[in-house]
Amino acid sequence: MTKAEIVAEIASKTGVEKVAVQASIEAFMESVKGSLATGQNVYLRGFGSFIVKRRAKKTGRNISKNTTIVIPEHFIPAFKPAKTFVHKVKGSVK
Repeated sequence: MTKAEIVAEIASKTGVEKVAVQASIEAFMESVKGSLATGQNVYLRGFGSFIVKRRAKKTGRNISKNTTIVIPEHFIPAFKPAKTFVHKVKGSVK
């Protein structure tokens, strides 16, 4: 499902104009990105959590040059679904 399909579905279910729904979705996504960029997790009860995960420093290999490189510690965004969300998907996807 694409963002445009989500906007259309929400607009049809709520009766709100697509432009307003799209602006709300864009504002939500910007809010989540901004929170994660500052290191704050976002918790949506019954849906899941957008969290920041820490990746430790490690050594890797550049196979084209056959050299060892150090990959520094870094942080990545992740999503952890709520238990109710997981159970609903497990029971319905074929």
